[in-house]
Amino acid sequence: MTISSLATAVAVGTLLGLCGRWAVPAGRSIPFWVPLAVAVGAAVLGSVVSHVVGIRATGISPLEVVLQVMCAGVAVTLVVATADRQPPEARPYDVSGSR
Repeated sequence: MTISSLATAVAVGTLLGLCGRWAVPAGRSIPFWVPLAVAVGAAVLGSVVSHVVGIRATGISPLEVVLQVMCAGVAVTLVVATADRQPPEARPYDVSGSR
Protein backbone atom coordinates (compact mmCIF):
# COMPACT_ATOMS: atom_id res chain seq x y z
CA MET A 1 0.00 0.00 0.00
CA THR A 2 1.38 3.37 -0.94
CA ILE A 3 1.18 6.59 1.00
CA SER A 4 -1.17 8.07 -1.61
CA SER A 5 -3.51 5.06 -1.25
CA LEU A 6 -3.54 5.45 2.52
CA ALA A 7 -4.12 9.21 2.31
CA THR A 8 -6.95 8.70 -0.16
CA ALA A 9 -8.52 6.04 2.04
CA VAL A 10 -8.40 8.32 5.08
CA ALA A 11 -9.90 11.21 3.09
CA VAL A 12 -12.67 9.06 1.59
CA GLY A 13 -13.42 7.46 4.95
CA THR A 14 -13.56 10.80 6.75
CA LEU A 15 -15.89 12.29 4.15
CA LEU A 16 -18.25 9.31 4.15
CA GLY A 17 -18.10 9.03 7.94
CA LEU A 18 -19.15 12.65 8.33
CA CYS A 19 -21.96 12.15 5.82
CA GLY A 20 -23.08 9.05 7.70
CA ARG A 21 -23.03 10.90 11.01
CA TRP A 22 -25.05 13.70 9.46
CA ALA A 23 -27.63 11.20 8.19
CA VAL A 24 -28.29 9.65 11.61
CA PRO A 25 -31.85 10.31 12.76
CA ALA A 26 -32.19 12.55 15.79
CA GLY A 27 -33.69 9.80 17.94
CA ARG A 28 -30.55 7.64 17.81
CA SER A 29 -27.48 8.43 19.78
CA ILE A 30 -24.26 7.35 18.12
CA PRO A 31 -20.91 8.65 19.33
CA PHE A 32 -19.38 11.05 16.82
CA TRP A 33 -16.32 8.91 16.24
CA VAL A 34 -18.06 5.61 15.41
CA PRO A 35 -19.11 6.32 11.80
CA LEU A 36 -15.77 8.04 11.17
CA ALA A 37 -13.72 5.12 12.47
CA VAL A 38 -15.80 2.54 10.63
CA ALA A 39 -15.63 4.47 7.36
CA VAL A 40 -11.88 5.03 7.53
CA GLY A 41 -11.30 1.37 8.41
CA ALA A 42 -13.52 0.18 5.58
CA ALA A 43 -11.86 2.54 3.08
CA VAL A 44 -8.43 1.23 4.11
CA LEU A 45 -9.79 -2.30 3.72
CA GLY A 46 -10.99 -1.36 0.24
CA SER A 47 -7.51 -0.13 -0.59
CA VAL A 48 -5.93 -3.34 0.67
CA VAL A 49 -8.40 -5.43 -1.32
CA SER A 50 -7.66 -3.43 -4.46
CA HIS A 51 -3.95 -4.09 -4.07
CA VAL A 52 -4.53 -7.80 -3.41
CA VAL A 53 -6.72 -8.06 -6.51
CA GLY A 54 -4.03 -6.37 -8.58
CA ILE A 55 -5.28 -2.84 -9.11
CA ARG A 56 -1.97 -1.03 -8.97
CA ALA A 57 -1.06 2.30 -10.50
CA THR A 58 1.40 5.03 -9.82
CA GLY A 59 -0.50 7.59 -7.83
CA ILE A 60 -4.21 7.26 -7.24
CA SER A 61 -6.17 4.71 -9.25
CA PRO A 62 -9.82 5.56 -9.98
CA LEU A 63 -10.81 1.91 -9.52
CA GLU A 64 -9.18 1.88 -6.11
CA VAL A 65 -11.07 5.00 -5.08
CA VAL A 66 -14.35 3.47 -6.28
CA LEU A 67 -13.63 0.36 -4.21
CA GLN A 68 -12.82 2.51 -1.17
CA VAL A 69 -16.06 4.45 -1.56
CA MET A 70 -18.10 1.27 -1.96
CA CYS A 71 -16.59 -0.40 1.12
CA ALA A 72 -16.91 2.69 3.29
CA GLY A 73 -20.44 3.40 2.07
CA VAL A 74 -21.65 -0.11 2.87
CA ALA A 75 -19.96 -0.08 6.29
CA VAL A 76 -21.36 3.32 7.28
CA THR A 77 -24.83 2.37 6.07
CA LEU A 78 -24.76 -0.75 8.23
CA VAL A 79 -23.54 1.17 11.28
CA VAL A 80 -26.08 3.96 10.91
CA ALA A 81 -28.93 1.52 10.30
CA THR A 82 -28.15 -0.69 13.27
CA ALA A 83 -26.71 1.66 15.87
CA ASP A 84 -28.58 2.25 19.12
CA ARG A 85 -31.61 0.23 18.17
CA GLN A 86 -34.16 0.15 20.93
CA PRO A 87 -36.39 -2.90 21.29
CA PRO A 88 -40.05 -2.17 20.55
CA GLU A 89 -41.94 -1.19 23.64
CA ALA A 90 -44.05 -3.99 25.01
CA ARG A 91 -47.73 -3.29 24.86
CA PRO A 92 -49.37 -3.39 28.25
CA TYR A 93 -51.67 -6.30 28.84
CA ASP A 94 -55.29 -5.28 28.48
CA VAL A 95 -57.32 -6.95 31.21
CA SER A 96 -60.72 -5.89 29.85
CA GLY A 97 -60.29 -7.90 26.67
CA SER A 98 -61.34 -5.00 24.43
CA ARG A 99 -59.22 -4.33 21.38
